[in-house]
Amino acid sequence: MAKKISITQIKSKIGYEKTQKATLKALGFKKMHQTLIKEATPEILGMVNKVRHLVKVEEVRG
Repeated sequence: MAKKISITQIKSKIGYEKTQKATLKALGFKKMHQTLIKEATPEILGMVNKVRHLVKVEEVRG
């Protein structure tokens, strides 16, 4: 069973590069303070790493 992570957007994307805005959109964020549950694949972790200053990441237990 793959690990899951909880990703919450904590900072606005206004004023950041287009690539970072596109990364948030690709992750599935539509608005501030939205929380998504994703599997911790290398692809997702790479995307989260690119926008780590805009999101908060926690490991989901259970």
